Amino acid sequence: MNSDSDLQIAGDILEVPHLLQPPREHPATVAEFAGLVRAVAADRSEWEHLVRYDATTRWYHRLRTGPGYEVWLLSWVPGQGSGRHDHGPSSGVWTVLEGTLTERTERGTRALEAGTQRVFAPGHVHEVVNDALEPAVSLHVYYPGLTEMPMHSPQCSAAAGRDTGADADVAPAR
Repeated sequence: MNSDSDLQIAGDILEVPHLLQPPREHPATVAEFAGLVRAVAADRSEWEHLVRYDATTRWYHRLRTGPGYEVWLLSWVPGQGSGRHDHGPSSGVWTVLEGTLTERTERGTRALEAGTQRVFAPGHVHEVVNDALEPAVSLHVYYPGLTEMPMHSPQCSAAAGRDTGADADVAPAR
């Protein structure tokens, strides 16, 4: 029986820096964008002092940009909603930071509590509304950066509305 371990045979990979991939400065995969959302959400000092509530319109603030992506902070007072829309060619990851928001799609309606993340592909049609009695705050990352937000009528079907159903829940980051 050979007592040599794989480490002794191949050597320590960490000792060969040219074989290691350099860490990325900016996210490039869905998982990395989801990680960015979780990291920003966890750092309340980055966003909490910026939140404003506006009774006449949804409030939003571009929090940061990177190569090809944008991070947006939004607040929602009770009753405010986005209207039924998609995000053009952009994909996205978003999370509820405070409160509860309701997302309506052709596939159904979901109440999203603080910590819940959603991931969507281009063409995903939805409406987000604060149906609760308390204000809510959400964080959104769009890649590529948001250049259009076509509105859809409430009666549009999945085929006419281009709702691809390509959305996913990500476990709450608590």
